[in-house]
Amino acid sequence: MIFYEKPVTSLLTLRVCFKTYKRFFRYIPNKACILMKKTFVITGLGIVTSLVAIRCKEAEDAPTTTTAATPTTPTTVVVTPPTTTPIYQAVEAYPKLTFSSPVDFTHANDGTNRLFVVEQRGVIQAFENSVTTETKSVFLDISSRVASGGEMGLLGLAFHPDFKNNGFFFVNYTRNSPRRQTVIARFKANGQTADPNSEAILFTFDQPYTNHNGGQLAFGADGYLYIATGDGGSGGDPENYAQNRASLLGKMLRIDVNTTTKGNYGIPKDNPYVGNTQGFSEEIYAYGLRNPWRFSFDTVTKDLWTGDVGQNKVEEIDIITKGSNYGWKVKEGSSCYSGDCSQTNLIAPVWEYQQGNDGRSVTGGVVYRGKKFTDFTGKYLCGDYVSGKIWALTYDGKTVKKSDEITNVSTISAFGQDANGEVYMLNYGNGKVYTLAKK
Repeated sequence: MIFYEKPVTSLLTLRVCFKTYKRFFRYIPNKACILMKKTFVITGLGIVTSLVAIRCKEAEDAPTTTTAATPTTPTTVVVTPPTTTPIYQAVEAYPKLTFSSPVDFTHANDGTNRLFVVEQRGVIQAFENSVTTETKSVFLDISSRVASGGEMGLLGLAFHPDFKNNGFFFVNYTRNSPRRQTVIARFKANGQTADPNSEAILFTFDQPYTNHNGGQLAFGADGYLYIATGDGGSGGDPENYAQNRASLLGKMLRIDVNTTTKGNYGIPKDNPYVGNTQGFSEEIYAYGLRNPWRFSFDTVTKDLWTGDVGQNKVEEIDIITKGSNYGWKVKEGSSCYSGDCSQTNLIAPVWEYQQGNDGRSVTGGVVYRGKKFTDFTGKYLCGDYVSGKIWALTYDGKTVKKSDEITNVSTISAFGQDANGEVYMLNYGNGKVYTLAKK
């Protein structure tokens, strides 16, 4: 659940800003807005607010009370981030490069030194992985077919495991024609660039609202393509899509891009709902997610880590397993949200934090497996878009034993890794790529 809006620079928008202030301080009228993820500069009044984006929703979507519920998974623990003194700092990885609203960062694993940044407007930029790099080049431009703005746009990129030989890569984007939809599509690279006309659409699904689109996609060690989808938007999942297994919304999907039993893709034989007679979508790998914003695989353990953005109270980190239900909108994190909140068969987060000083919109990250920062080896790095806090979670395979705040990156929209496993962080607001350095 992230909105990417243009900065407020005119007094003409002052009235809107004050309305969002009401929601930030939790004085909620019938229709209200939560201040999040946006840098507001209101000139002439001397007010400078480093809060980013606006999430609007009906106040009645929120529960009147939120009570703690006992997690049913004994191998998880909920940890509140402690306040620690960071010994690391975020530094610009490529000082001479700036991107337009970057939302994803990856490499092609093709033996080259190239990296790729996804710009929300519908452009993928390529550049050499060197601190002295001065130029970037357009790898793919599909901005003419992408509906961008708010939480919509070109949101994810994944290269085929055999990209070096077949040139295939896959994207996740939104469009408004013929109607508002998410599109999962394949393109083919031709040398240093990709042909926009090579698009092969694997499948689409309708988006009832403009927000909560998820957007990440990535290949697992099993060779299958995983796709994160949001619950369809608005607030409070009014249609209960996340719990509806006939819908692709609010899910982690898994497909086989090397078979064609469903046109341009197939269903893995061990997906949990293959051959079901209840009408459940066979693409579903797991369900009960609200707005999974960035997921990644640990390259050693193969665990699938996901950040799931909360509604009004809790931000959570989950480890996704096949066939599991992560509880939204029955629960938000490990707390009740709606209904009788029975926790039976619902998976608890491995880590969560309350919305407030620690932030209001989690950005899922990566398990560090690089060589530069051995302090973080095997730790999960994640952050919050609003507060900019970056944490390192110590996970022993059963529980999160420790959480350390290590640095800060404003408006962090994504983490990424290069071919060596080194970590990078995207600042959506200033378009810069950051990495870590000891102070």
